[in-house]
Amino acid sequence: MEEQPGGSSGPDAEAGPALAAVDTLTVKGRAPRTGYDRDRFGSPWADTDSNGCGTRDDILKRDLKDVKYRDGDCEVASGELSPDPYTGKDVTFVRGRSQVDIDHLVALSDAWQKGAGKWEPSKRIAFANDPLNLLAVDAGPNRGKGDGDTATWLPPDKGYRCTYVARQVAVKKKYEVWVTGAERDAMKRVLSDCPREKLPEGEGPTAAPGRFHAR
Repeated sequence: MEEQPGGSSGPDAEAGPALAAVDTLTVKGRAPRTGYDRDRFGSPWADTDSNGCGTRDDILKRDLKDVKYRDGDCEVASGELSPDPYTGKDVTFVRGRSQVDIDHLVALSDAWQKGAGKWEPSKRIAFANDPLNLLAVDAGPNRGKGDGDTATWLPPDKGYRCTYVARQVAVKKKYEVWVTGAERDAMKRVLSDCPREKLPEGEGPTAAPGRFHAR
């Protein structure tokens, strides 16, 4: 059995679900970014789950502590990201002057170049609003990430890297987004240090309701 590079558990360690799932991903080269536009994934933060709140507020409510609302229980006015998963530091969210972003763990542009450019619009809209692929994070490192994949960007907080990569694997598996060879190898390097890391579950549909449209 080939030893995984960077692994700390030895070559005979049992592969956990996330590590094993890497080998189920299709490996191909990155396609051109031609034709990519944010609008191809629908209006930002559409209420695809029909709960009356936009996706951004849904994720803020899920990930922040001490949440306060502007009106009712939908529009988040303030809260604490404690801690930020990417840096391990506490970040205050205040609507309108926020240092908190909602990150697509698998960036929309990355997905576009690895299969999403040929999807039906409803699948792109679902992808852009799937809670499995969304995380409230410190705006600084998130904007430095850009559309990087595992081969080109990892969270500064090393303690979060296994969770981060496992979620990327889960998203790519769910939506059949392919990976490059370098990306696959980087995923294995990270997850070989935590071979029992579970593959997160994403139960949401992979197609948005018909009332949503993208060009």
